[in-house]
Amino acid sequence: MTRTTPIIAFLLCLASSVMAADSIKVMHLTGQSNKYHSWKNLGDAITQHLENAGIFEVDTVVSPALGEDMSEFSPNFGEYDVIVLNYDGAEWSEPTKAAFVSYVKNGGGLVTIHGTNNSFAYWPEFNEIIGLGGWGGAGLYDPPLYPGEPDKQASRDEKWGPRVYWHACGAVHDDSPGGTFHPPKHDFIITNRTPDHPIMRGLPEMWLQANDEVYSRLRGPAKNLTILATAYANQKLRGSSPHNEPMLFTVAYGKGRVFQTTLGHVGANDDANVPSVRSVGFIVTLQRGVEWAATGEVTQALPEDFPTAYETSVR
Repeated sequence: MTRTTPIIAFLLCLASSVMAADSIKVMHLTGQSNKYHSWKNLGDAITQHLENAGIFEVDTVVSPALGEDMSEFSPNFGEYDVIVLNYDGAEWSEPTKAAFVSYVKNGGGLVTIHGTNNSFAYWPEFNEIIGLGGWGGAGLYDPPLYPGEPDKQASRDEKWGPRVYWHACGAVHDDSPGGTFHPPKHDFIITNRTPDHPIMRGLPEMWLQANDEVYSRLRGPAKNLTILATAYANQKLRGSSPHNEPMLFTVAYGKGRVFQTTLGHVGANDDANVPSVRSVGFIVTLQRGVEWAATGEVTQALPEDFPTAYETSVR
């Protein structure tokens, strides 16, 4: 039997305390999604990827279920360096919304993942915080998100702001009409558009994302938005955009740093092992985006199994 002396126990405790103090405190906020997504299984993948990075201390906060009373849902945002938002559902109470806006505006980090940009279509500050959003209105939720309000739309359109895509050497803000869409899941090339940004530094010029959705024609205020990476969908597929669509981007909101990834589709009938969230490109950019949103820097090295332009990489 091995015995631990008091001095060794003290040193182990001290080392553990230092590691905890140095960890980035993450609130993974989840609990609702529309009928096309699984917040639970996406959430399991997110938590695993962040814990595997070795620099994050992750607490998962789960909201009441869709259709339940949200009035007492009041997370303590201020205890965390960054919020990872995997949430697509009912609006929070006005005090909770105000606390969230204050948190980001005063320097809190925020990361939004895939269907989160479908959320809160009629919350102006949220639209400004995330820069661009997708669906998120009537007809996508069970129970209905907006019962008795037939004027609520199922998709953001030109009333929310321009759609943004990449053309030639820069971002285009397009005010033409139309709502959001995406083609069926498939493998597609992601292009690194801002290689000097900390999240993108050291990543290849192009890589293959595995079997995911290319969110297209996202609409929003698009203020203080920097496109990091784009994707061009297979033009043979129904609903493919003719443009290079933003997949990864940042938004500056007050003193806060916001990173949005539109990658990571986990369908309602999928589990946490689908290629979209096991793709190393998704994992690495998520881990880097969370660190950057919290600290403004990225210390993580590029793993050897990062995908290439010719081959996907799935863990």
